[in-house]
Amino acid sequence: MNFVATFYTHLSALRTARALEGAGVQAELAPVPRALSSSCGTCVRYSAEDPLLERMDADTEAVYRREGDGYVCLLRNE
Repeated sequence: MNFVATFYTHLSALRTARALEGAGVQAELAPVPRALSSSCGTCVRYSAEDPLLERMDADTEAVYRREGDGYVCLLRNE
């Protein structure tokens, strides 16, 4: 499955990408898709069997699963 995680800070996005790569998941930093919002404008895109929420940094804004042309929110930190 394909996932997108958004963050409140660029550092949090970088930490999460490194944590996912440490778990053997290919992850990339990218601009946040227009359909989603983010405080810092940077997201992490990754593919995995599950969303690996335990690998997210503390400043994660939300995690979405890609479904067709849209996204399903799996986690939102307000």
